[in-house]
Formats: sequence, structure tokens, C-alpha cells
Amino acid sequence: MSADDPSSEDLSSPVGGSKPAAPAVPAALAGGRSERAVPAADAAAFRAQFPVFERVSYLNAGTDGPIPRRAFDASADATRAVLARGRSGPAHWEKLGEMGAAMRRRYASLLGCEESEVALTRSSADGINAVVSGLALNASDELLSSDEEHPSLLAPLASAARRSGASIRIVPFGELVGEIGPRTRLIACSHVSWITGSVIDTQALAGCGVPVLLDGAQALGAIAVDVRGLGCDYYAAAGQKWLCGPDGTGVLYVRSGCIEALAPSWTSYFSLRDPDAALELPFHPGAARFDMGNVIGTLAAWVLAALDVLEDAGWDWVFERGPRLAARLEQLLRERGVEVLPRGQSTLVTWRSDDALRGAAALAEQGLIVRDLPGNGLIRASVGAWSSEEELERLAALAG
Repeated sequence: MSADDPSSEDLSSPVGGSKPAAPAVPAALAGGRSERAVPAADAAAFRAQFPVFERVSYLNAGTDGPIPRRAFDASADATRAVLARGRSGPAHWEKLGEMGAAMRRRYASLLGCEESEVALTRSSADGINAVVSGLALNASDELLSSDEEHPSLLAPLASAARRSGASIRIVPFGELVGEIGPRTRLIACSHVSWITGSVIDTQALAGCGVPVLLDGAQALGAIAVDVRGLGCDYYAAAGQKWLCGPDGTGVLYVRSGCIEALAPSWTSYFSLRDPDAALELPFHPGAARFDMGNVIGTLAAWVLAALDVLEDAGWDWVFERGPRLAARLEQLLRERGVEVLPRGQSTLVTWRSDDALRGAAALAEQGLIVRDLPGNGLIRASVGAWSSEEELERLAALAG
């Protein structure tokens, strides 16, 4: 193992020996901010916080984002703390509550909504399932979606349709508004297409008179999101992609006026305002009733530290630099005769390949980590604020 490989570090040292030192509790445990800020203009310093770039050009945040060193440290510290102190008692549960509140607060700030409109989930799919399962659908209803949706959106729609008898209609991504009919009960689509990087016309959707569920898996953390401005009723997003958090984290926005009408479909101790009256289902007054279980401390510490890294760099800078570099990659590829799919102001760039699986593997051999989109003959690069112009030029040269 290399010296800078996280797996080579001695994670047991704080509790080893005859007199173990009490593990320090990181600032992220209490939802606090780190004092180690990165100047927004210093792209190299920002990139250096992600150890993966010491080895490869990682261009696959659309699947899983790069991990900041600070997030690894925070998660490791949180694990050491419970290793030494155990996972019980008032202080433990109070700390988890503080971390959950901090996550809800930080997500709400990113989404542009109230904390009471935020549910903590484990993925975009969790949020999508919570919405389509919570609607009182029947056989006269239609669910309208597009031809560029991820299976994590399509499967919940199919399951809900099978249970309720509702129908599903799939139309071209750019034609959703014109396809709304009298039976349309819900429009469910991506904010940013995971296939092409196209951005849905949210203003047109907002005025359509039908509830809208947006899948923000390829948007939150990549481009600016303001759910009020988008005019959507529900917004589901992932924590592990552009927010650089761990797998098993996500967020769901439910507009305040929709909370009471949406039935919680996955209930537990943590859904309830008063667990002692569980049989009466006294749900939390806000979207916390849709939370997917308890807060996991080691994951929450990672989430909060990763958000610190991105926030310290400056969200405006992150949202400007990523799409700008993606547009530059598109230009470089087109100059070399590569067929790039039409896209929007996003961080995804997709191009055609005669053998996408082999093409992505060949790029990986050169240290450029992209992904093929199975069955589509397409290769996709995810370009973030952490990317460098040099690696994009190299990618374009090899792809062409």
C-alpha cells in the first residue's frame, strides 16, 4: 500500500495501548464549521483536498463523487469516538440528534427551502419512492415521465402503478409539458438528465397545473438549485454524487402545502413526534415524518465535513466552474470530430462510441475514469469544480 492510501492508516491507534486517549469529537459531529477554509479562486488547493486525484483523473461524480480527505478524517474520528465510548446513553443520542439537525439545516440552505420541508433519506430513489408511494393513486390516474430517466425513478413509478392501477406514459424529455393530459396526476422527471446532461424546462413545468417531482441526483451540488424558483412540489436528490457524501445518504424536499396530503409510506420510531403513542401515528409536523430511519453518526460526520469543503470553496464558484469546464470539454470533443449529445448548462458531457464499454475501459487504463452508459453506445464524463483543464484536454485527445 502507498503511504497516502487511507486503508493503510492505523485507525486503531487512538484506542490502543494501556491508556487510550479519548477520541476528539470533530466539529462536524455538532454541525459546526471547520476553520480550514480554501480560497475560492485557488482551484489547485481545492482539487488537492481530494486524494483520488493524486492517482487518476476522476470524472465519474455522476455515479459517486470524489471523497475529500476532511470527510474521511471526520468519519474516522466519529467511528473512533463510538469505538471508545459506546453507542448508548443520552449524550450519544443527543449528538446524533444534533448531527441530523445540522444535515437538515445544510440541505435546506442548498435547496432554498425551510428546514421543515426537508426529509433525510438514503438516496434519490428513497425520496422518489416516498412521493409516489404516498400519493393516493387510482386507476384513473396517469404518471407522466420521460425517455431519459434513470431506473431509480422508473422502478418506483412502475411499482406504484402496479399497486394502484394507474398508468405510466413515457414521452421525449423535452416534450413533457406538451404531453400533459386530463388524467395526469404527477409529472416525475429529472432536473438534469443522467444520460445527456440536458436540463428540463422547469419554468414551463411550474406553470402546468400538475404536481411535479424532480429527480435532482445530477443537479444538487453540481448546479444551483432553488426549489422555490423551480416551482416543483417535490425534489429528491442524492448525497453521494455531487455533494461528495457517503453512499446511503440523500434528501427529499416536500413543499409545505403537500406534506399533510402525502402519506408516510415507510414509518418507524423516527417518523413520530411522540413514540409513546405509536399506534396513533403522531407524525412529526414537517417533512421529518418522511425520514428514512435514524441518523448514522459516521455517515453524518462525512456528510457535514464534505459540505464544509464545498462551502468553504464557495458554492457560487463551484456552480460556475463545474458547468464551465464541462462546456469546455464539449468544445474540445467536437473539435476532434466526436459526436457529443445535445446538453444543457450542467456538469455532464456524453458522447457516442462504437464500443462504449471498451472505450471507457481504455480511458481508465490511461488514468481517466469515466463511465459507459449500458446499452446506449455512450460514454459520459462528469466534470466538477475539482476538475482541471489539463485532464479535460487529455481526455478529449484520447477520446477523439
